[in-house]
Amino acid sequence: MTSYLWTRRFRELYDKAVDLFRAGNRDLESYFNTQEISFLSSIGLRPINLYDWAEDMVSVGEPDWNTVLMISAARRDYFLVHQKGVTQTSITESSELPPKDKELDGIPWLPRIIAKATCFLKGGLCHEIMYGCAGDRRFLKEHDIHPADFLRAVWASGGDKAKVLAFVKAARRD
Repeated sequence: MTSYLWTRRFRELYDKAVDLFRAGNRDLESYFNTQEISFLSSIGLRPINLYDWAEDMVSVGEPDWNTVLMISAARRDYFLVHQKGVTQTSITESSELPPKDKELDGIPWLPRIIAKATCFLKGGLCHEIMYGCAGDRRFLKEHDIHPADFLRAVWASGGDKAKVLAFVKAARRD
């Protein structure tokens, strides 16, 4: 698959995942063949990413395709530019993330979503954790930040949480 057509192939796999989930298939191992998994790996994604997005799309109607594409493009860019196409091998478990009620400068959920975004960019979130889950979406809507923009802000921060905090504060609705 050429880079020029990656979005077309990705859309096919996203639609496949949504159709399978809508049909009642909950067996992630049956969703994609070896070639499809290889394609996902080439853009820095794993089958669980599409499964999670399909589950939420079917169950609650979001994230929509455009959001999934933008999130995936941010991950792909990080994977190809920063990681030079080499997949991270370490996985962050849910117990390693900040608690849901932890705050940064009085903003609940911010430490957790920063950690999740960082791990997602690196390709290292465990299967039980999803970047862009309902809690993340609630936080991002409250602060009027698109999920892909938040990923790019975390990437641009270079690990400096104060820079992410400043980004969030600047994005707040009046």
